[in-house]
Amino acid sequence: MIRKELISPRSIAVIGASEDVHKPGGALLANLLRSSFNGDIYVVNPKADTVQGIKSYHKAEDLPDVDLGILAIPAHLCEEAVRILCEDKHCGAIIIISAGFGENSAEGAQIEKNIIKIVRDHNASMIGPNCVGVMTPYYTGMFSQPVPKLDKMGIDFLSGSGATIVFILEAAMQLGLKFASVFSVGNSAVTDIEDILEYLDETYVHGQSSPVKMLYLESIKDPQKLLKHARSLYNKGARIVAIKSGRSAEGSRAASSHTGALASPDDAVDALFEKAGILRCFGREELVTAAAVLMYPKPAGRNIAIVTHAGGPAVMLTDTLSENKLSIPHIEGPKAEELLSKLYLGSSVGNPIDFLATGTAKQLDDILNACENDFDFIDAICVIFGCPGLNTVQDVYEVIYKHIQTSKKPIYPLLTSIHNAEKEIKYFQSLGGISFSEEVVFGKALGKYMNQLGATADYPEYRMDTKTIDRIIAENGDGYLAPADVKALLEAAGVECVKEYVIHSEDELKAKAEKVGFPMVMKVVGPVHKSDVGGVILNIKDLAQAYESFGRIMKIQDATGALIQPMLKGFELYIGAHNEGAFGTMVLCGMGGTMVEMIADTSHALAPISREEADRMVSSLKCSKLFKGFRGAKPVNEDIFKERIMRIGALCAAYPQIAEMDLNPLLCDGDRILPIDARIRIKK
Repeated sequence: MIRKELISPRSIAVIGASEDVHKPGGALLANLLRSSFNGDIYVVNPKADTVQGIKSYHKAEDLPDVDLGILAIPAHLCEEAVRILCEDKHCGAIIIISAGFGENSAEGAQIEKNIIKIVRDHNASMIGPNCVGVMTPYYTGMFSQPVPKLDKMGIDFLSGSGATIVFILEAAMQLGLKFASVFSVGNSAVTDIEDILEYLDETYVHGQSSPVKMLYLESIKDPQKLLKHARSLYNKGARIVAIKSGRSAEGSRAASSHTGALASPDDAVDALFEKAGILRCFGREELVTAAAVLMYPKPAGRNIAIVTHAGGPAVMLTDTLSENKLSIPHIEGPKAEELLSKLYLGSSVGNPIDFLATGTAKQLDDILNACENDFDFIDAICVIFGCPGLNTVQDVYEVIYKHIQTSKKPIYPLLTSIHNAEKEIKYFQSLGGISFSEEVVFGKALGKYMNQLGATADYPEYRMDTKTIDRIIAENGDGYLAPADVKALLEAAGVECVKEYVIHSEDELKAKAEKVGFPMVMKVVGPVHKSDVGGVILNIKDLAQAYESFGRIMKIQDATGALIQPMLKGFELYIGAHNEGAFGTMVLCGMGGTMVEMIADTSHALAPISREEADRMVSSLKCSKLFKGFRGAKPVNEDIFKERIMRIGALCAAYPQIAEMDLNPLLCDGDRILPIDARIRIKK
């Protein structure tokens, strides 16, 4: 719960304030005094009568009522201080800077638990413990540096790590980014990042609230809550960029299926972020660059003009944008010739538009006017302009800033001379400009934004025989379903299956072989990975060969029977599903057969799956080029493949008891896509 006392308190008490600004309590009070806070400030220090010019109370009991209490005292003293603030001083919000709680020891964990109870009993907000604090447009309640410019239309920054806040803020401020709020949640004892995102969602007003949310996550406690509010913010017009650290898993997951081996926990984070409309980054520079890109209007299309006075950076930017499926179209015609006549000899306007190292501010003004008004096919403009150190470039940066303010097309300034033009860049940013310094990092960030699928919530509905599915799940315990139940469940979900029978004797084999016909396939029932134990026999042409194959199958360890199917041919595909706990069920697709794990060419999304997600899943496969038909092979009916992906997604979303599913291979022959081998594991 986020109360107004945490966001815009009328009074703040710093418990543990110090005269020494090199201590957290001293640095915090100094930052607070320098901030725009215009309410009452109280301090508590048992050894001082005044601290940094503010009257000091020796005990928290002596304080008047206060809205917000910020604690920078040893952990063992915090419980009593919180009790006094909440019970006696009607304090609505607490920030605990101090460390030494659940992250440190069992004793600290108990103190933290006691504090949580006090805070919740009094319906107060709490940030921390073990954090660097909070900044809002109303006050700076953090002890760390640097303190960025606070602006309600800046970025909301939420972090699970206090130290990382410092490093990210340093990188962000170099680009000229401003912040609406900064929250360091620390141990997240009462309030975690999902709670703050919920508050930002519920209070968001487009055009009046911070347009960009930046997250640094070390864990995701409530994936569904994150999904709900991130997607809501996206659909309201806000944009979110995030790092989720801790991507590598120590060791490998113990997996009993192909899907379990292919689906990593971090894939679930990727899928969650995609569905929520969160742009995922993997480092600080990428994070702040992406956030800066999001602060600009999104280009209406993918055609980019590059304006430069230096060839090398323009070539690298061209390469990067092209690799990210953006276009740098050739510019030609009378208007281009007219523009070229205004530039120095040796300039070029073909795109990149290179007006040489000697180019002037007036020439840049002409170029930007042409890109904005004459070249209608251009959707966005990147301006690369540094300084060799011979003269000032302030007039050029003033031109860029003027056009950014008036242009209907986004203009991205790449001000590359962070040393030679440091003064001019700071001037540009003092006007309110946001700039970029490295063309490749910028190009990747812009490409990632332009290629983002966006928050999805429009899912197809499928009619299913829910009574049959319910019965099968109810009648089976945890573990893999028998083949007959797998087939019945899939058919109840609307998935067409191949004709197949499980046999346990030669008499059954003779009777069922007549129904299946020859040639046929025989597979072992029992072992999970049939191919690994020699449990798949293909192209059985007659009954004598069927008897011989059945004898071989039944000698395999753990074999309980054999499954027979008609021998079909076609392109082998794969669809799998794996329940990822609180994240939901992840659905995967790719090329099927024995190559699925070797090639590992799969894509994934969280169930349920929209048409846009299914399109992306299929098109992002490297093997998708083969779907068009290769060397005379029949093409894959991609529409049916996507329908199967969406249908399996709907099934898994409706039945989270499906812990794992493997449809491998799915055989595609013209307009039919049939699961030749299927496994489903139930976990209730």
